[in-house]
Amino acid sequence: MRKIIINGANGYVAANFINQLLLEDYEVIAFVRANKYPPEERLQVTLSEMNGGEPVDLKNLKVFDYSLDDQDLAIPRAELAPIFGGQVDYLHFAASLKYDSRSKKEIFKTNLDGLENSIRVFRKHAGADSRFFFISTAYSCGKFTGLFEEKFYPDEEISSFRNYYEQSKRLAENIIQKYRDEAGLNGYILRLSQVVGHGETGVTKTDYGIFDFAKRIYGLAKRYPDKTIRVGVDPDSTQNLIPIDTVVKFFMRTVETEQVPVIMNFVSKNSIKNSLISSTLSQLLPIEIIPVKGLAESEMDAFERIISKGMSFTIGYAETKLAFDTKNLDSVMGGIENEIDDQAVERMLRYFIAGLSGTKGKQKLGYAV
Repeated sequence: MRKIIINGANGYVAANFINQLLLEDYEVIAFVRANKYPPEERLQVTLSEMNGGEPVDLKNLKVFDYSLDDQDLAIPRAELAPIFGGQVDYLHFAASLKYDSRSKKEIFKTNLDGLENSIRVFRKHAGADSRFFFISTAYSCGKFTGLFEEKFYPDEEISSFRNYYEQSKRLAENIIQKYRDEAGLNGYILRLSQVVGHGETGVTKTDYGIFDFAKRIYGLAKRYPDKTIRVGVDPDSTQNLIPIDTVVKFFMRTVETEQVPVIMNFVSKNSIKNSLISSTLSQLLPIEIIPVKGLAESEMDAFERIISKGMSFTIGYAETKLAFDTKNLDSVMGGIENEIDDQAVERMLRYFIAGLSGTKGKQKLGYAV
């Protein structure tokens, strides 16, 4: 059983993964940035939240403050040898999730320079049998059309991507390739699509992607109930949504498997139509959402423009029909179900909206939660 080191450990996916690792008695080293709270406290709160508010057995967990910008990740050298001692799987989750042009410098500093610094520390201190996993995104495909295969693609200009986040992840994947080819890095890439709530229970602890959209629609419905709102979304385009419980199973199978492919697309076999998401929100909230392909701002009313301006990131994925290759994934994950159905999406949106309204499953006048 390998020791598991995770940076960016306080994130949604990483924290759920850590909870499962601890349940299965793995030794876990977590790198968490301190803010006004110590890193240990930050992570404990997050782990408990992801565990339904229940405490988590932390006996096999050690937490360290760190910085992607600093030499040796700002971890004292005396501590690095025991941290990296033995056979290690190091998972680089840390990333800037910003996407706009104003944040380009920050995005590239974190997602490129930070990755290279992480690799340097790993190569300096980890043993020869240790593995480095870079957690990328399936949307490193950018505006690519066709089947996005589990292989390296060349660097491209920003015009080939929807935003700087996507471009930074493509560039970062090729940093892994460079270190594999030139320095013998035992490095791998795991590309995640849009990670959502629990596929069976519907419990959702993220407000990313479709849930950011749901939050904005909820706010509008609360202020202006019974309105009909058009949104600039192609109803027939799709979102590749992968439940968090499936993602955790993928990660667990990965660390359990000695020989894995260099790149795996952690995606769902099927995608969900935008029309399903819109209709579900219309059922759950006192508002009617009408997705309209190519809706121009000049055609929108004041309320529709409010929604549009708040969806600058989400709208970039409103007309996508992406196709992802999963041959490598399937070769490792046999027996793990990786499909999502309409009912699972409805459960997630219902849970998420109940959380926004403070009802957690109770009925509230005007809101079918």
